[in-house]
Amino acid sequence: MTDATTGSAARQPIWTRPHRGTRGPAPTHSRDDIVTAAIALADAEGLGAVSMRAVATALGTGAGSLYRYLSSRDDLLDLMTDRAVGELRSHPPADGEPLDAMLGQARRQLALYQRHPWLLDVAHRTSGMGPETLAWFDDCLRILTPLRCPVAAKFEAIAMMTGVVTLFARNAAAAATGLPALDLAAYPHLAAALAQPPARAPRADLFERTLRSLLAGLLAADPPTAT
Repeated sequence: MTDATTGSAARQPIWTRPHRGTRGPAPTHSRDDIVTAAIALADAEGLGAVSMRAVATALGTGAGSLYRYLSSRDDLLDLMTDRAVGELRSHPPADGEPLDAMLGQARRQLALYQRHPWLLDVAHRTSGMGPETLAWFDDCLRILTPLRCPVAAKFEAIAMMTGVVTLFARNAAAAATGLPALDLAAYPHLAAALAQPPARAPRADLFERTLRSLLAGLLAADPPTAT
C-alpha cells in the first residue's frame, strides 16, 4: 500500500504495474471489473461513495481481495479517470479546419463531464494521466498540426480549452442545485440584480463563442520577424 510519508508523487504509476499480484488464489475479477464497478458507483452516488470496501461489496467480494490488483484508492481513481477519458475515442473528430475540430473536442469533453460529474473532482490529479488521457492530448496535437504557431502555444490552447470546459461544467452543475436560501440584505447590488427579470435568455452559443475567441487568439501564427 502507499506509504503515507512519501505521498502520491512517489507512487509508481498504476500503468506500469502488472494487472494483479503474483501471489494468492486465482483471480475472480479483473482490474477492468473493478474499475467498471467503481465508475458505476461514482455515477450513481458521487465520488465520495467510492471506497475499496464499497467497490468490493458491489463485486460480491472482500475489500482485501482488491489489494491484489490495486495498492490504494489513489490507484482506483487514476484508473477510473483514464477509463472515462477513453470514451472520447468513441467519437473521433471529423477532419476539417483545426479550430472547428478543436471545438468538437471541447463539446465532447463537456458531454463527458455531464455523463460523469465526479470527473470534476479528480481533474486536478496529474497522476491520472494514463494512456487514454495521453491519447486524447496526442489527438489534439494532431488536429493542430497544420497551424504554424509554436508548439508551446498549442499546449497552452489545449490546457485553456480544458479549463474553460471544466468551468462550464461546474457552472452547469451549480445551476442544477440552485442558489441557497440566503438573506441578501448585506449585498444590495446582488439583490437588485437578481430581482430584475432577465432582459433576454442567455445566449446558447456562449460556450462556443468563448472557446472560439480564446483558441483563435492563442493559436494565431507568430508574425514574421523583421530583418
